[in-house]
Amino acid sequence: MTLSIAHLGPPGTYAEQATIFYANWLSKNRGIEARLCPYPSISQSLHAVANGQAQLAVVPVENSIEGSVTTTLDTLWLLDSLRIQLALVLPIAHMLISCASNLDSIKTVYSHPQALAQCQGWLEKFLPTVQIIPSNSTTEALQRLEQETTTAAIASSRAAQLYKLPILASNINDYPENFTRFWVVSQGELDAGYQATKAPASHTSLAFSMPANTPGALVKPLQIFAQLGVNLSRIESRPTKRSLGEYLFFMDLEADVKEAQMQSALAELTTHTEILKILGAYNVLPIAAVT
Repeated sequence: MTLSIAHLGPPGTYAEQATIFYANWLSKNRGIEARLCPYPSISQSLHAVANGQAQLAVVPVENSIEGSVTTTLDTLWLLDSLRIQLALVLPIAHMLISCASNLDSIKTVYSHPQALAQCQGWLEKFLPTVQIIPSNSTTEALQRLEQETTTAAIASSRAAQLYKLPILASNINDYPENFTRFWVVSQGELDAGYQATKAPASHTSLAFSMPANTPGALVKPLQIFAQLGVNLSRIESRPTKRSLGEYLFFMDLEADVKEAQMQSALAELTTHTEILKILGAYNVLPIAAVT
């Protein structure tokens, strides 16, 4: 059986690159063959798994420069059946791709909002007057560059090679230490053969809403984990979309949800939250370990 993996397309995106690394890892270490399935958006990639069109999705969740990918968080909150199985960490290096003869000729730059934000300082310094246009992915605009010689796109060097386009400027992200964390997501629990290790999970991700916006409401959930010595590696708030000032909270914990102390903490957490969702327990696989 061939495993189908959804990801953000078109070909050449960083999501596809992370998916290829994971597919190669599955083939080499588990003998599992995978078929890549590109989708026009992150949300559609996740819905493809929820609807049974794909067995897994590889989606970005956090960048070291620009922070969380909110579409991923919001969609995971809505789709109750999805579970995180693994995290992949991919180094990111952005290129300015264009058929323009020089930087002065460029009038428009396209890319995904995350990539544009990661290169904001460079764009302000070297292309201060260009029109910046967000797109669904880093590669969506690449096919138009040969016809539009005053247009550029921010994408990877691999994308430039795939589309046979020239790189006008390299490594334009504002900070050289640029990494994106991706989650491998399935519907329900996944066969252990698809996971990186049989060892206990190093991280658990969860999300919850509060019954009321009152002073100290968030302190109580945080104290539960602090008293047990469980470290929070990330906490993020997102609007509930019900009312201004109401928020959901997403947490990454450095612990396995199956541990006794975590089970105790979650039982206590339910008394302080309105809705509590365990998004998954998983290990982290750096891309360097996948090759």
